[in-house]
Amino acid sequence: MADLPTHTIVFEILTRLPAKDVGRSKSVCKPWYALLSTQDFVRIHCSRSVVSSNQRVLLIDDLTCSVRLIISNNNDYGPSSIVTFPFHHQNNDVSILSHLNGLLCVCLNHTYELLLWNPTTTAFKRLSTPDSHGFYINNLDAIGLYVDADDDYKVLHIKRRSGILGVYVYSREVDSWRNIPFITRQEYLSPHFNWSAGTFCGGTLYFTVCECWIGGTNVVICFDVNSEQFKEISFPPVPSNGMVQGVLVNVKNVLHMFASTGMFEMTIDLWTLQGDYWIKVLSCPPIPPISLSLWCDITHYVTNGNWFVMTKLGKLFTIEMDMKPFECFYPVSWFRGFKGAVFVQTIVSPSI
Repeated sequence: MADLPTHTIVFEILTRLPAKDVGRSKSVCKPWYALLSTQDFVRIHCSRSVVSSNQRVLLIDDLTCSVRLIISNNNDYGPSSIVTFPFHHQNNDVSILSHLNGLLCVCLNHTYELLLWNPTTTAFKRLSTPDSHGFYINNLDAIGLYVDADDDYKVLHIKRRSGILGVYVYSREVDSWRNIPFITRQEYLSPHFNWSAGTFCGGTLYFTVCECWIGGTNVVICFDVNSEQFKEISFPPVPSNGMVQGVLVNVKNVLHMFASTGMFEMTIDLWTLQGDYWIKVLSCPPIPPISLSLWCDITHYVTNGNWFVMTKLGKLFTIEMDMKPFECFYPVSWFRGFKGAVFVQTIVSPSI
């Protein structure tokens, strides 16, 4: 250590600071401000921040927006910190569509505008343009947030409008949208198919595409973020005699799916993707009958080896898993009665 340059030692120490402390450290002196603003520093700091102890829960209701710690030993929340949205909104009408490395892609429901927002640094960037790019319609569109091989953060926006599907990519680096081709089956354009938000894992964005009736078609659409090519892979081989829902999760850069099936009793299995094939990891005992309205709101998250099956009204089921703790969460649309997501605190900026 004595032979290392002072600059290297300082760099190594600062990349291990919490995100908010990095922000405060920028005011120490001009050399530190310059160092902490470089893309290399942000990238390395981010890679060291993506750990379970640095995760927070963002919760939104009609009156407040708050950030809380996750207390893993009792699977509860710690004290809350109130967050003030840095952008104009109406009655907290903010939907969280996707997140990655501390950035949230959100929609303002009263204007349909898309934004990138870092709730830790409070920085945000509007993605809407005068030529109608960057506007999101719920139940028709799908969003995926990713970073490519050149460390450029991008948003994939799949739009369905009157039977026409358009696919657009926003680049943080060049601050603009562009259209890319999408060749797949025409029936996926139908509103009878429900598209999930994209889950980024191993250089690919994954979407579940599920037909909204019993025995309908269920597939996974894959988008290679570097070649910008799409392909379709099969859904896990789950029973087709009930409603089907798949929730994708990135676990240490391996894609997993919680596949829910059933009508009166519901079964949930955990699958992992190996190549283009799904391998079952575990099955949970059947969950007692619940109403269809609750079933449609079920989400999942995993912490400290415990898997929670939840609805927007609260926890339904807990499964102790014989697995190492998951180090990554991915967002859910409802979280204990609030709109929200689990995210990692970083200094990644929504704009360059």
